[in-house]
Amino acid sequence: MTYKSETPFDNIESALEYVNQLLEAVREARDQIEAEILRASNSQLARRKQALQLANYKLDKLSSHFSACRRILNDLRTLRRLLLEERKTPDPSAILDTEESMVDRDKTQDY
Repeated sequence: MTYKSETPFDNIESALEYVNQLLEAVREARDQIEAEILRASNSQLARRKQALQLANYKLDKLSSHFSACRRILNDLRTLRRLLLEERKTPDPSAILDTEESMVDRDKTQDY
Protein backbone atom coordinates (compact mmCIF):
# COMPACT_ATOMS: atom_id res chain seq x y z
CA MET A 1 0.00 0.00 0.00
CA THR A 2 1.57 3.30 -1.07
CA TYR A 3 0.80 6.60 0.58
CA LYS A 4 -0.19 9.47 -1.68
CA SER A 5 0.71 12.89 -0.29
CA GLU A 6 -2.11 15.38 0.01
CA THR A 7 -0.10 18.49 0.90
CA PRO A 8 3.40 19.71 0.04
CA PHE A 9 4.47 18.94 3.61
CA ASP A 10 3.53 15.27 3.71
CA ASN A 11 7.09 14.14 3.22
CA ILE A 12 10.55 15.32 4.20
CA GLU A 13 11.74 15.93 0.65
CA SER A 14 8.96 18.37 -0.19
CA ALA A 15 9.40 20.16 3.15
CA LEU A 16 13.12 20.41 2.43
CA GLU A 17 12.42 21.85 -1.01
CA TYR A 18 10.05 24.41 0.51
CA VAL A 19 12.61 25.45 3.13
CA ASN A 20 15.20 25.85 0.37
CA GLN A 21 12.82 28.14 -1.53
CA LEU A 22 12.17 30.18 1.61
CA LEU A 23 15.90 30.46 2.23
CA GLU A 24 16.44 31.73 -1.31
CA ALA A 25 13.64 34.29 -0.90
CA VAL A 26 15.22 35.53 2.35
CA ARG A 27 18.60 35.89 0.64
CA GLU A 28 17.05 37.90 -2.19
CA ALA A 29 15.26 40.15 0.32
CA ARG A 30 18.52 40.67 2.22
CA ASP A 31 20.28 41.68 -0.99
CA GLN A 32 17.55 44.24 -1.69
CA ILE A 33 17.67 45.59 1.86
CA GLU A 34 21.45 45.95 1.71
CA ALA A 35 21.13 47.94 -1.51
CA GLU A 36 18.54 50.18 0.15
CA ILE A 37 20.85 50.72 3.13
CA LEU A 38 23.56 51.98 0.81
CA ARG A 39 21.10 54.40 -0.81
CA ALA A 40 19.94 55.71 2.57
CA SER A 41 23.23 57.38 3.49
CA ASN A 42 21.62 60.83 3.54
CA SER A 43 21.26 62.29 7.08
CA GLN A 44 17.56 62.98 6.39
CA LEU A 45 17.07 59.26 5.90
CA ALA A 46 18.77 58.21 9.15
CA ARG A 47 15.56 56.78 10.62
CA ARG A 48 14.88 54.84 7.42
CA LYS A 49 18.44 53.52 7.45
CA GLN A 50 18.01 52.29 11.04
CA ALA A 51 14.78 50.53 10.10
CA LEU A 52 16.48 48.91 7.10
CA GLN A 53 19.39 47.77 9.28
CA LEU A 54 16.95 46.21 11.73
CA ALA A 55 15.14 44.46 8.87
CA ASN A 56 18.49 43.21 7.57
CA TYR A 57 19.35 41.85 11.04
CA LYS A 58 15.99 40.07 11.31
CA LEU A 59 16.40 38.58 7.83
CA ASP A 60 19.86 37.35 8.82
CA LYS A 61 18.39 35.62 11.89
CA LEU A 62 15.62 34.12 9.75
CA SER A 63 18.21 32.85 7.28
CA SER A 64 20.08 31.16 10.14
CA HIS A 65 16.89 29.47 11.32
CA PHE A 66 16.05 28.21 7.83
CA SER A 67 19.59 26.88 7.43
CA ALA A 68 19.21 25.00 10.71
CA CYS A 69 15.83 23.66 9.56
CA ARG A 70 17.41 22.46 6.33
CA ARG A 71 20.13 20.60 8.25
CA ILE A 72 17.54 19.01 10.56
CA LEU A 73 15.35 17.93 7.64
CA ASN A 74 18.40 16.48 5.91
CA ASP A 75 19.30 14.54 9.07
CA LEU A 76 15.73 13.26 9.38
CA ARG A 77 15.79 12.13 5.75
CA THR A 78 19.02 10.24 6.36
CA LEU A 79 17.64 8.63 9.51
CA ARG A 80 14.46 7.61 7.74
CA ARG A 81 16.50 6.01 4.96
CA LEU A 82 18.56 4.10 7.48
CA LEU A 83 15.52 2.98 9.47
CA LEU A 84 13.58 1.91 6.39
CA GLU A 85 16.73 0.43 4.87
CA GLU A 86 16.43 2.65 1.82
CA ARG A 87 20.12 3.31 2.18
CA LYS A 88 22.15 0.14 2.20
CA THR A 89 24.58 -0.14 5.06
CA PRO A 90 27.81 -2.01 4.40
CA ASP A 91 27.93 -5.67 5.32
CA PRO A 92 29.84 -5.94 8.66
CA SER A 93 31.76 -8.99 7.42
CA ALA A 94 32.96 -7.00 4.41
CA ILE A 95 34.31 -4.32 6.75
CA LEU A 96 36.17 -6.96 8.79
CA ASP A 97 37.66 -8.52 5.65
CA THR A 98 38.86 -5.09 4.49
CA GLU A 99 40.39 -4.27 7.87
CA GLU A 100 42.14 -7.66 8.05
CA SER A 101 43.60 -7.25 4.58
CA MET A 102 44.89 -3.77 5.51
CA VAL A 103 46.57 -5.16 8.64
CA ASP A 104 48.13 -7.99 6.62
CA ARG A 105 49.37 -5.50 4.02
CA ASP A 106 50.93 -3.28 6.69
CA LYS A 107 52.73 -6.28 8.22
CA THR A 108 54.31 -7.25 4.91
CA GLN A 109 55.54 -3.76 3.99
CA ASP A 110 59.08 -2.79 4.94
CA TYR A 111 59.55 0.67 6.37
